[in-house]
Amino acid sequence: MVVNSLSFLLFFVVVFVVYYTPVIKNTPKLQNAWLFLTSYFFYGVADWKMIPLLFGATAVFYGIGILLKAEMKKGNAETASCITTFGVILGVCILLYFKYLNFFAESFFHLLSGIGLQVSWTTLNIVLPIGISFFTFKLISYIIEIHREHIQPSTDFIEFGVYIAFFPTILSGPIDRPNKFIPQLKTTRSFNCDQAINGSRQILWGLFTKMCIADNLAIATDSTWADYSSQSGSTLLLVALLYPIQMYADFDGYSNMAIGVGKILGINIAKNFNHPFLARNIAEYWRNWHISLTGWLTDYVFSPLNIAYRNYGNWGVIHAVILNFVIVGLWHGANWTFALFGLYHGLLFVPIILSGSFGKKKKLQPNNYGLPKWDDLMKMMGTYCLVAIGHIIFRADSVTDAFLFSKGILSASIVNIPFLGGSSVYIGLLLAICMVFAEWRYRNKDYPIQQDTDYPGFLYLKISDFIIVTLIILFGNIDSKQFIYFQF
Repeated sequence: MVVNSLSFLLFFVVVFVVYYTPVIKNTPKLQNAWLFLTSYFFYGVADWKMIPLLFGATAVFYGIGILLKAEMKKGNAETASCITTFGVILGVCILLYFKYLNFFAESFFHLLSGIGLQVSWTTLNIVLPIGISFFTFKLISYIIEIHREHIQPSTDFIEFGVYIAFFPTILSGPIDRPNKFIPQLKTTRSFNCDQAINGSRQILWGLFTKMCIADNLAIATDSTWADYSSQSGSTLLLVALLYPIQMYADFDGYSNMAIGVGKILGINIAKNFNHPFLARNIAEYWRNWHISLTGWLTDYVFSPLNIAYRNYGNWGVIHAVILNFVIVGLWHGANWTFALFGLYHGLLFVPIILSGSFGKKKKLQPNNYGLPKWDDLMKMMGTYCLVAIGHIIFRADSVTDAFLFSKGILSASIVNIPFLGGSSVYIGLLLAICMVFAEWRYRNKDYPIQQDTDYPGFLYLKISDFIIVTLIILFGNIDSKQFIYFQF
């Protein structure tokens, strides 16, 4: 059930109507029970065979949380630490088994074969549960936050189950933290018209970026990658530059729709993007890209590593950053391209760390004409090019494909006129440019069509709504292409 589909709209209408009926709306437990049932139904439509895994993991971690707090109350610090470690290892093992077992086993046996040992490995028929990278991180953070005494364990299984399986975020995030999400489930969520309108506009913006930009650009990127060896260098270069925009429009589109759905239901979901292509260096980019993932890894991976390596100065920070980004890469999938993608981005941090500017934030200021200053613009373009190079590695099926694609860009045919296919691709490109300008203009907002106090609010928003709806009707790709991050 793709979020930008008629079936999801019908599903959500049913969820909405029942959720705010007089019988349910004044009772948080009933609202939570309804969200629990509908979230499991939604997940079951996507992957019904994995419902026992989702339910079982939720039940086990629910019990671990209660047991952990009981030991902490008794003052058994060592036992509590062991329980926390067990919970974290269990979460990691679930992810490793379903997502990485075959990959690491095959890599290990290939290594043994390379040194002359005659070994073999039969690939196991393991089905990858959809959304596993997202809900396992929720489970792990829940246990860690209890141990850090940032939250109390939930004593309501349904409440905890909604946090793990909430249908707008179960498949592709954002990855909500328990200390911000669970407290919202303890209070009554009454219908708020202003919040619902704001959420609906955020959904509308997500539909626009997904259907009008990402899905139209995908026509060119998918066809080019499917037969890159026969394409000109200029086409490969243009596709390489388009793919980061396609991915952003796709993933940010999903995130905006998920956040918008949450707002309509009276639940605030974590922000996932903050105009990443306005970044002037790679550190700024990652602070604003997939924020819920990078924030999670910063808190639970980078910070502990940085503390462990603190005696090594800048080189300790570099080691922590590189290890962190290799994990960022591998989180996306079991392929050496993702590990290389993470390593590449980790290495891009080295000059920033050695220059002493790591962690420093400088506010983006426009020039006298309201545009980016020339120096900032050049840094934005340079950062985007570095990101585009990394996305070649990310998009490739293998390291060899990434190398050959890059080699094709540097061929003599780079001076040829690029070929992208039909007119819809160029429409997607034009709208992508409009999106970037809109993001610059409204860079201090979550998304461009929020209330703007600089203009007559009612008139401005009505015009914006009309334009966006018209663009979706005229240029939106109605094939309901699956979101890129569903595969992760």
